[in-house]
Amino acid sequence: MKFANHAGRAVIVLGDEIADVAEISGGRFGSDPASLYDEWDDFRAFAETVTSATGPLDPAALRNPSPRPRQVFAIGLNYRTHAEESGMAIPEVPATFTKFPESLSGPFDDVPITGGSVDWEVELVVIVGRAARSVSRDDAWSHLAGVTVGQDISDRQLQFAAGMQFSLGKSRTGFGPMGPWLVTPDELPNPDDLGLGCSLDGEVVQDARTSDLIFDVPALVEELSSVLTLRPGDVVFTGTPSGVGMARQPARSLAAGQVLESWVEAVGTIRNRCV
Repeated sequence: MKFANHAGRAVIVLGDEIADVAEISGGRFGSDPASLYDEWDDFRAFAETVTSATGPLDPAALRNPSPRPRQVFAIGLNYRTHAEESGMAIPEVPATFTKFPESLSGPFDDVPITGGSVDWEVELVVIVGRAARSVSRDDAWSHLAGVTVGQDISDRQLQFAAGMQFSLGKSRTGFGPMGPWLVTPDELPNPDDLGLGCSLDGEVVQDARTSDLIFDVPALVEELSSVLTLRPGDVVFTGTPSGVGMARQPARSLAAGQVLESWVEAVGTIRNRCV
């Protein structure tokens, strides 16, 4: 299933059409995309029965598929090649920080450029569908609603100021575009091995596979849920591969007028204009 936030309403994507959840369920489920994560199992069972559309898909109407997460986690240095290009040791446990929810935005929203050190980081993003506390890696995927595409946009100057303040440097407004929709794990050929990448004005700058993650999705769910409870709708940015701007010689940064495209295999593509 593809689940989307279409102009603020929960929809199921059926090719180039949509089924409005509140309309097609006769009000059994509400129109608010965020509310459905709290009843995800029941909603998934209902969604399997939906075969007819209620209207056309308008890509310009797509928004962040998890608009009000309680918690947003992000993992640093989770691809060996990215740790190496950053000159940092391979972590022994997931290097976890948070992006504040206010930073999240939609798949085609503009990215505001503040200063000369704003960087790109394409990531596979997972969204929680069932409360998870002390979950084993074998059960991890069953607690996830699905995956989407994300960009962990980073203000490097702010990120490394005052020692290290990753959360603030990655949480400017608009620094977390996500979408274009959520894809459930059963729709993926192999949820632990997906191609991902991004391009800047058509030039591919990142290209990798999630099978290269140091800590894969099940390991992240196991680790995070051993510390606290993951709640329905929570978001986890799983890390970025090599190719970021700060590690290039010379270093590169995003600039107003550029177009950043990011994709994950079997999920989709998001496109963000820098302004």
